Amino acid sequence: MVIAMSRHPAKIVSSEHLVSETSAELSEFEYALIMASNAFNRWMVRCMSAAGAKDMTAVEVSLLHHVNHRDRKKKLADICFVLNIEDTHVATYALKKLVARGYVASEKAGKEVFFSATPAGRELCGKYREVRESCLISALRESGLTNEQIGEAAQLMRNASGLYDTAARAAASL
Repeated sequence: MVIAMSRHPAKIVSSEHLVSETSAELSEFEYALIMASNAFNRWMVRCMSAAGAKDMTAVEVSLLHHVNHRDRKKKLADICFVLNIEDTHVATYALKKLVARGYVASEKAGKEVFFSATPAGRELCGKYREVRESCLISALRESGLTNEQIGEAAQLMRNASGLYDTAARAAASL
């Protein structure tokens, strides 16, 4: 971690060599993204473990929650699209593991495979929610952050996701 020096308050960045004179804030944002991503992945794994499912990866937790979302069957392509997963093999492998553990069911309809949460998967998501309410929501209240601030941060993250997706497409064409 490096603190970039300027006339403005210090920016905390992880890669000083990437700091742009045009936007040091982008490097600061990227460092925060790295930290938040790693913390969130660790949280999902530990929350799921506390809910009773040991040894699940963050991808598996995300997939289980999305497959359970709105109690509808979902195609792999749609799951990957919504979760912004580029490598479908990662999702396929994780879904196979969830099927083997009995949390997700797969059903073939023509050439498509549809995934849905099983009763055990829905129950596990419910237990995850209980742990989340107990640990995370109470910590949020104590943090001083408001729901409005969390909503604004979510909007910023969605906008940044689009920015990085656009830049990734541009980089792929170089």
